[in-house]
Amino acid sequence: MSPQLLFWIPAVLRLVLCLAGAGVIAFFFGLVPGLAAAVLGVGAMMVTHLHYLFRLSSWLDDSGQSRLPDGWGAWTDVYARLYRMRRDDEKNQTELAEWLARFRQAMSLLPDGVVIMDDVLFLEWCNPAAQQHLGLKLDRDKGMRVTNLIRNPAFIDYIILGRYEQPLTLALHERKLIVQIIPFENRRQILVTHDVTESERIDMMRRDFVANASHELRTPLTVINGFLEIALAQPRLDEQTRTAHLTLMTEQGQRMQNLIDDMLTLTRLESIDYPLRSEVVRVQALLEGIAGEARALSAGKHEITLAVSGPDLKGNVDELRSAFTNLVTNAVRYTPADGRIMLRWESDERGAHFSVQDTGIGISPEHISRLTERFYRVDKSRSRETQGTGLGLAIVRHVLLRHHATLDIQSVPDHGSTFTVYFPATQTIGDFVGFK
Repeated sequence: MSPQLLFWIPAVLRLVLCLAGAGVIAFFFGLVPGLAAAVLGVGAMMVTHLHYLFRLSSWLDDSGQSRLPDGWGAWTDVYARLYRMRRDDEKNQTELAEWLARFRQAMSLLPDGVVIMDDVLFLEWCNPAAQQHLGLKLDRDKGMRVTNLIRNPAFIDYIILGRYEQPLTLALHERKLIVQIIPFENRRQILVTHDVTESERIDMMRRDFVANASHELRTPLTVINGFLEIALAQPRLDEQTRTAHLTLMTEQGQRMQNLIDDMLTLTRLESIDYPLRSEVVRVQALLEGIAGEARALSAGKHEITLAVSGPDLKGNVDELRSAFTNLVTNAVRYTPADGRIMLRWESDERGAHFSVQDTGIGISPEHISRLTERFYRVDKSRSRETQGTGLGLAIVRHVLLRHHATLDIQSVPDHGSTFTVYFPATQTIGDFVGFK
């Protein structure tokens, strides 16, 4: 049975009963009392319906605040149906609010920027990534035209031409962005931004690495090929000249070998397929061996001391030996004769640290932040003299990253440098104290 019949049948029955009662009164008491009873009954029904109609009208005017009124008779079913509709509507609104919150949360976590605009490019909403990429602020810029907020000639031309099928590469706020406008619905457009600054930096580093590696290999190859051409053109060179040529070729070949070994080490350290094999590192024994190698490299030209008063470590012995050796050999190479080099292994409540302090030539402040870059050299002529590959400190940086350690560099030109490696307490083992 339809809801309309369920509403009208009780009302009609009440009207019939009212008229039937009035007919009974007219039969027993006369026509006038019967008509009066009929008028009073119908009037009471009309007043009742008007009352509930007024209450319904008041509730509809303020349905969000007032309680749904109680019904009587046919109005009971009307209010019950309204209550169900209101409950379903509230449920739908709650679900819609949850979906909207999830959508905004998802958009907020995206690494790419998303800007929603109307058909005339007025800003309606944007996520935090878009605010960072484009310099926007939602609570300040909402309702403003995007072309007035992003004042970039290339972006304005992109808007004017309307060729949105192709993305635009844009340099903005020291970032390199790829932006594209996507039509959405009839009166909406989406502006998507992708930050490629880091990938561009990595590509530049890769190109620089290839160029620098090629340059470093070219010089020894040129020397070796030159001497080989001389040997072929003059097969009867005297023994002294031949020995000098072979010596230089051997030195340049060793230089290439060292460079290739360092490049392979860097590649291995950066590979995700080469996880850190952690073990107990006996620091005292490790540093004593490195100090002995440094004394051999110095050949008595420097005073080298070692002080150990810290715990052992968790890590990879070979990688830490490579990092520590690079720091120590650099100190030997860049410290003039009769200089002092002090190696210290100490600990405190924050963890352990290894420092290499020398009285060498020092480093100017503008170079310190770039020392761990690949092939970066403060003095290229000095590096050639010391047979450095330019990759030692880059290897140190990657080893320390794998061991959750940091490198601090303090230096004063012509007074010396101090390189300090800080290990967190989580990387230390035991509480060893000693001195040598």
